[in-house]
Amino acid sequence: MAVDTTSDRQNSAIPDIESLAHPTLDERGRQRFASALRRYAIQDMPEAVHDDFESRIRPAAEARGTVFDSARAIDAAMEKEPSYQLYSALRYNAQEMCFLSVQDEVERALPEMIAVARDAAERNPAGGSLRLDPDLEIPRYVTALDVHLTPGCFHSEWIEDDVAQGAVVSLGARVFSASMNFRSWGGVARVISRWIKHKRPDFRPLRILDLGTSSGKNLIPYADAFPEAEIHGVDVGAPLLRWGHAIAEHMDVPIHFSQQNAEQLDFPDQHFDLIVSSFFFHEIPVKATRNVLAECRRLLRPGGLMVHQELPASNLVDPWEDYFWNWDTEHNNEPFYTAFRAQDPIALCEGAGFDAGRSFAHILPDVNSYPDRHSEFDWDEPGRPRHGKGGWYVFGSSLPE
Repeated sequence: MAVDTTSDRQNSAIPDIESLAHPTLDERGRQRFASALRRYAIQDMPEAVHDDFESRIRPAAEARGTVFDSARAIDAAMEKEPSYQLYSALRYNAQEMCFLSVQDEVERALPEMIAVARDAAERNPAGGSLRLDPDLEIPRYVTALDVHLTPGCFHSEWIEDDVAQGAVVSLGARVFSASMNFRSWGGVARVISRWIKHKRPDFRPLRILDLGTSSGKNLIPYADAFPEAEIHGVDVGAPLLRWGHAIAEHMDVPIHFSQQNAEQLDFPDQHFDLIVSSFFFHEIPVKATRNVLAECRRLLRPGGLMVHQELPASNLVDPWEDYFWNWDTEHNNEPFYTAFRAQDPIALCEGAGFDAGRSFAHILPDVNSYPDRHSEFDWDEPGRPRHGKGGWYVFGSSLPE
């Protein structure tokens, strides 16, 4: 059962806020260079570093008695090696450049962007909504550093009704992923919704919630996959939500955005049939993860489902892959990365009140890489793709009817 990745939605009267940023020729060249550099640093260079480890470093170290049975052992061996140091330096700088490369165009267009976002919030022609809480206490795990090396992080506001961080995060991520625009995103949602329709063909969610929704890029495909559902997205960053709301209203997708901390939400018990997230839990402390999963348990209706796309748990991957994922902990301002991945996802779900027997941790096939495959991969299946290379890691659970 394939998921239609196109949409026949017509744009509403709200202008396209994303198109208001006009990079100069020099800025566009810088952005393309940053995209190419990051793609090289994240895709090609790790293979070269791995080859160096396997062909040169591992044999010499094992001859001295070193046992490479963990990411920590590999890290100790690689830390001072030139191949690793060059890779790490390039990857760090490419990450910063992606977001820095869009700042000038955002600053020039900011007044017009704010006007469009205000218009969207006042008129809501698509039927969505934007609910902000100026008194919300932003968690310190967000305010203490610029997560992802994004200047200003997700939450910072410089002027009234600010959308600058929404623009920097969204347009910078477009450079980061070499995507053309917002509409080309949402791949995770398409993967998950396709899998849900395969596993539970009779599942008809009436309300869907996306945690840490950012600008809602992974919400719009759920609206296409489940057109009868009421769609909600929560995040602590008001600029992200203003930006995302303007895009959704422009695309004529009724999404209800609200500024809330996912550890304690104001929705009533058993309010949602489907709760999702993407790249969210590794950004928060493990204690907060437990609180969020407990909220998911409270908010899910009987028969409900939660599916969280994340980074694969350490116990599910080999030492080298574990080592590769942990780079972000020390170098990308994501200090909870390794601690989250060290958790057993089934145990996390069980600790939140879910049945371990109904919980799961899977690699789902990417829609583009495996257009005809709808079922998850077995962990010991020959040829199983890695997360981010043909597959997406998800964990979650469901409630009985």
